[in-house]
Amino acid sequence: MRPFEYSRASSVGEARTLGGRFIAGGTNLLDLMKLEIETPEKIVDITRLPLNEIKETGDGGLKIGALVTNSVLAADERIRRDHEVLSRALLAGASGQLRNKASTGGNLLQRTRCGYFYETSQPCNKREPGSGCAAIGGFNRIHAILGASTNCIATHPSDMAVAMMALDAVVETEQADGHNREIPLRDFYRLPGDTPHIENELKDGELIVNIRLPKPKAGYHVYRKVRDRASYAFALVSVAAIVKMDGSEIAEASLAFGGLAHKPWRDPKLEAMLVGQTPKRKLFEDVADALLADAQGQGENDFKIPLARRTLISVLSEATQGA
Repeated sequence: MRPFEYSRASSVGEARTLGGRFIAGGTNLLDLMKLEIETPEKIVDITRLPLNEIKETGDGGLKIGALVTNSVLAADERIRRDHEVLSRALLAGASGQLRNKASTGGNLLQRTRCGYFYETSQPCNKREPGSGCAAIGGFNRIHAILGASTNCIATHPSDMAVAMMALDAVVETEQADGHNREIPLRDFYRLPGDTPHIENELKDGELIVNIRLPKPKAGYHVYRKVRDRASYAFALVSVAAIVKMDGSEIAEASLAFGGLAHKPWRDPKLEAMLVGQTPKRKLFEDVADALLADAQGQGENDFKIPLARRTLISVLSEATQGA
């Protein structure tokens, strides 16, 4: 690890003025620094900031402080009762020890687990723009089948972000100049395009302070994660689904996907196909086909296309029967 300057901020304003790379739980950043994938010259410790509460909002939603740990968030009674898909996603991620340290804001910002990104002897446009993408034509079993580009086929690793995407979460930030900003999570992440090293819409010095959930979504909540082992493994395919029935018809639906793309994936077209329809396998198959219409495997990960199709059909069947 290279030498760096360490500072501890006592307020959001001080964190902004100190400049440098923010650190909270450090469950991803410290690994990246040890491997010299990220080499910040200055680290600003934000763990003393008053951003560790979960507060109710006037519209029936919740405001989650960026420093609330994943364990605390998953166990919160309001999350378990009203936003069950989020609690399930959090508990499906990492391990108990990591969840005790990992922060909500940091979880959103964790970097890909692509092996070539972590191997500094290999070309990676995300790590070193313009160097190439070794995963294309390489070992790419865990990589993207949607939204990729010729510059990058990495996936986003977060489970929590997938559930928050289905819940219409909003990221609240404070910019370097002190102005506040609200970014819907659906607009927060970027696809790789020609700039895979730019992963989200945050500006230099901008700090996530809260994540806001709107009023609870009624319906049956499912988080299905398909992975190589039962714990401490990233998703090959994951589906967050919330389905509300009105008699024999689907009244509302919200779907988000992990393990498929450079960002948590959500396509409103799929939800529109479900609303007003009577649940049938043929309907679910059509929705799955629409999701994967533009899917493209890279060889090792071709299996993800039929796997995603089967997983979505199964999740929709469970959600409509449970609702």
